[in-house]
Amino acid sequence: MSPKAESRRLLLVEGKRNAIIQAALQLFSQFGLHGTSLDQVASSANVSKTNLLYYFAGKEDLYANVMQHLLDIWLSPLRGFNPQQDPLQAIGSYIRVKLELSRDHPAESRLFCMEVMQGAPLIMNQLEGPLRDLVANKVQVIQGWIDAGKLARIDPLHLIFSLWSTTQHYADFSTQVRAVSGKTLADPEFFEEVLANLQTLILRGIEPRA
Repeated sequence: MSPKAESRRLLLVEGKRNAIIQAALQLFSQFGLHGTSLDQVASSANVSKTNLLYYFAGKEDLYANVMQHLLDIWLSPLRGFNPQQDPLQAIGSYIRVKLELSRDHPAESRLFCMEVMQGAPLIMNQLEGPLRDLVANKVQVIQGWIDAGKLARIDPLHLIFSLWSTTQHYADFSTQVRAVSGKTLADPEFFEEVLANLQTLILRGIEPRA
């Protein structure tokens, strides 16, 4: 096979694999792991079940890959924190990006929330391994900002937890938000309102004290 043909083949394989993951994501977020069948995923992805099993060993393997896909999306903005940044600008931008993810990927957020609330039986290794390592690294970055007098003396870990909870609330509890406010993040004006309020609440709470 020529390099060009091999490149096309790999693109086709990756495209089909992504289509299966996206179909599984939608179904898992609606019906959970046990309420979703491989036949449903195959049908939604427009592939045969045999073809699906070429890419994934079974339903739990598919689910684990979907969860890894979610973690990659949700943790990408946190990976950008580095000691050279202005912390208030970096955290303000992080709040915007996380809200955009809540707006654009609500199914992903709800599925992750559902998995964690059930004790995360299939992704605990990822949470206790790569996730813990990433958070520990960013805790050090935030602590460096604090030690340099650029942030108030807060606990970096609890700051990260607060950033996660406030931004993902608008995806995980979107039904409640819509019922109470009559709006969702899909409304550009409401999105900017939420962003401005979260940035004010959080950034004023962590700015350095005189």
